[in-house]
Amino acid sequence: MERVPTVSGTTNLIDILDRVLDKGLVIAGDIRISLANVELLTIRMRLLVCSVDKAEQIGLNWWKYDPHLSMQAPIVPAAVPEPLPVATRARAPRAAPRARRRDR
Repeated sequence: MERVPTVSGTTNLIDILDRVLDKGLVIAGDIRISLANVELLTIRMRLLVCSVDKAEQIGLNWWKYDPHLSMQAPIVPAAVPEPLPVATRARAPRAAPRARRRDR
């Protein structure tokens, strides 16, 4: 008799992934590096995992307006300002160098 593999584990994974994308999942954490009670570095991490539809429902749609991610807005390189002309100032004449005095 031949056994047929079951896919119940895969089905559960798909259900979990579907629920996470539908409802959303937030992961937050902080990493702090200190030396002798002096805080040297703090990294704050916030991660939101959800579907695009859910993100739009909660007001996160920044990708729509990012010219690098959407084809709606053309990518225009930033204009490089022309250098300003150097202002010519009348320089005050330099004082003549003093002769060194040697007292002997």
